[in-house]
Amino acid sequence: MFWQTWGFAFGVTVPNLLILLLGVMLRRTGLMDDNFNEKASRLVFNIALPCLLFFSVAQGHDSSGSNLPLALYGGSATVVSFLLLELVAVKLVKDPRERGIFVQGGFRANTGIAGLAYASLAFGNEGIALGSMYLAVTVILFNVLSVITLTRSLKGGQGKRIGLKPILHGIVTNPLIIGLVLGLAFQHSHLPMPATIASTGNFISGMALPLAMLCAGASLDWRAMFRSSNVAAWSSASRVIFVPALMTFGAWLFGFRGAALGVIFLFSCTPTAAGSYVMTRAMGGNATLAANIIAVTTLGSFFTTALGLYLLRTLGVI
Repeated sequence: MFWQTWGFAFGVTVPNLLILLLGVMLRRTGLMDDNFNEKASRLVFNIALPCLLFFSVAQGHDSSGSNLPLALYGGSATVVSFLLLELVAVKLVKDPRERGIFVQGGFRANTGIAGLAYASLAFGNEGIALGSMYLAVTVILFNVLSVITLTRSLKGGQGKRIGLKPILHGIVTNPLIIGLVLGLAFQHSHLPMPATIASTGNFISGMALPLAMLCAGASLDWRAMFRSSNVAAWSSASRVIFVPALMTFGAWLFGFRGAALGVIFLFSCTPTAAGSYVMTRAMGGNATLAANIIAVTTLGSFFTTALGLYLLRTLGVI
């Protein structure tokens, strides 16, 4: 079981890490520079990722009446994690403009890709079914809360008070949230999806995450990762250690067992989503810091996923 668990973690984690490393190599060879990263990030943020979210939701199964307790717990635990990180950021992060990046890196999990892959490999179709509504709720929260924390941090970083209007404007005009809302609307309309539109959308969606990870890799600064501050280290530790531990322990206290508890753990210990880098760069934040957090959590989640699964299976709770 031990080696099967490590093999599972290796299979779902290493591909993302390899794409990051490819981005590093492309930057060193000159095929990707800052100008390319800027334009590619805009393409991902405004077109590819919204398209991915739209078609993922629009073509998904309507599970609004099933697995409600799991989805409610996932949404509540996400909000609690976000609020705790907001409180910690004030004490831990000296630069106000980096606080939102710290918070986003700590709570925004890659549930849409890595989470579903984890659940599918660990529990098969049952894992996908359990995670479907959990995924929809948390992805919406990730994007809304990310806009809130980045807007407060980046626009309020110079001592300015940020009112409700800029935050609401950021939420309403965010392409990722628009893609999610339109996807939910289409799903509940029960209209048929034309095959040509679906194929085109899937082609566009397919480039979103690889291109985002390549840009993140090309933006990495290994020497500055832990030199200037400990923000990347603490944010990464929150994402792959503290938040998964709190969410899994809380789920156990609420009575979740078996595959349901396993899905909560697997979704909560995924790396920081690639969309966090794209959103940070689009909003004028420290994109290098966001990329560093993605790299560290992508590597770190390999170990925490394997160790956590082994421990939970040994205890007999999943």
